[in-house]
Amino acid sequence: MKPDFNSMTKIELRTYVIANPNDKAAFHAFVDRFTSEASPQTFDIPKSNAEVEEVDILIRQKLAQLKTS
Repeated sequence: MKPDFNSMTKIELRTYVIANPNDKAAFHAFVDRFTSEASPQTFDIPKSNAEVEEVDILIRQKLAQLKTS
C-alpha cells in the first residue's frame, strides 16, 4: 500500500523520497509540491564581477535572515 503523499509534510515527503529513490510517484509528488510553492520570480545572470559580488552579498544576507527566523 502506497502512502498518501498529499497528506505528508514537506519534510516527510522529502525523507520518503530519499529512502525510496526508485518510487517515481513519490518523486513526482515531491517535485510537484516544491515547484507549485516556488517563487515565479526570475533573475538575469550576472554579467560582471560587480554583479556577481552583489548577488553573493544578497544570498548571504538571505541565509543569515533565515537562520535568525
